[in-house]
Amino acid sequence: MNIQDAASALLEAETTKRPIAPFTSSAEAISVDDAYQIQLEQIRRKVGNGATIVGKKIGLTSKVMQEMFNVSEPDYGHILDDMIYKNGDMVSLDRFIQPKVEFEIAFVLKKDLKGPGVTKDEVIEATDYVVPSIEIIDSRIKDWQFKYEDTVADNGSSAGAIIGRQPSKLSDLDLPTIKMNVFKNGELMDTATGEAVMGNPILAVAWLANALSRYDISLHAGEVILSGALSKAVPIEDGDTFTAEFDHIGNVSATFNKGAR
Repeated sequence: MNIQDAASALLEAETTKRPIAPFTSSAEAISVDDAYQIQLEQIRRKVGNGATIVGKKIGLTSKVMQEMFNVSEPDYGHILDDMIYKNGDMVSLDRFIQPKVEFEIAFVLKKDLKGPGVTKDEVIEATDYVVPSIEIIDSRIKDWQFKYEDTVADNGSSAGAIIGRQPSKLSDLDLPTIKMNVFKNGELMDTATGEAVMGNPILAVAWLANALSRYDISLHAGEVILSGALSKAVPIEDGDTFTAEFDHIGNVSATFNKGAR
């Protein structure tokens, strides 16, 4: 697999809004390491063009999703400064190809974390606070018809994040038992608890810190970490408003429109 060419193809798909065929459909083999190298090459180029890394996202944290992709661990992607929105923002759909939303607990760090060997207690110590969040996922792979290696290469299908305003300290919370209600255009659409994310979202952040160490990457103080979806991803239609209400940590919402700035 040619890492440079693959990264260029994904970047062009993102720019032109014309998705590409999955790498796994090619006769040329692609390994998981190839896929992460493709992801990192795109991030290097974007940072070289002025973007700033402000966080990471964790995906495929549920057993159902892992079984779907025939893998035994999650994946991850990078979050850049131009991907961040505030609670209540109007988000333009023109930026995306085939977007969906997921609803998550986000961690904001006050200390660096670097694996291997990062533990749950170390994540708790390094966390400044948590907030509710909505992740926008998008696929530069045509029709979402990808395998694990494809979504890894495609920055974990990451495209944006809406971050809630209300910070909450971990010491006041039991994340696995926190209940979430999701509303689409004012109607209850789904419910879940924090336990859906690897039993405890804190464990997902520890996994991420350890997984990143394979590429000598740290989680840094100030970064936002999207710990994984509590419920299924939902396609976005023009005019949709989504709100996620979390017990004890508050709400987050966004409206999506074509042509919005």
